[in-house]
Amino acid sequence: MGLFLDLQNKLKSSGFLILCILLFFYFSFYTINGERGLLRYMYLSKEIVHARQIAEQYNAEKKKLEDKVRLLSSNSLDLDMLEERARVVLNFAGNDEFVILDTAENE
Repeated sequence: MGLFLDLQNKLKSSGFLILCILLFFYFSFYTINGERGLLRYMYLSKEIVHARQIAEQYNAEKKKLEDKVRLLSSNSLDLDMLEERARVVLNFAGNDEFVILDTAENE
C-alpha cells in the first residue's frame, strides 16, 4: 500500500511534466499529419509542380493555335494555310492527288 501512495504522490507532483509531454506529442502529431502539416505541404507542393506542367502544355498548345489563327487572319492571310484548312474542313482533294490523313493535325 505504501508503494501505491508513493506512486500516487509522484504522479501528483509530476502532473505538470506529464501535461507538457502530452501537449508535446499532440502538437508534434499535428505538425506532421495535420491539415496544415508537413505531409500535406509535401503533397500540395507536388500538386503545384504537376499543375504548372499542365499549364505549360496548355500554353504551348494555345501558342500553336494562336499562330494558326494569325496565319488565317485578314491582316496577314497565308494562302497555303488557307488551302490546307479548306482541304481539311471541306474534305477536298484533287483527282490527281493522294491524301494522307494525320489524325494529330485534325484535332
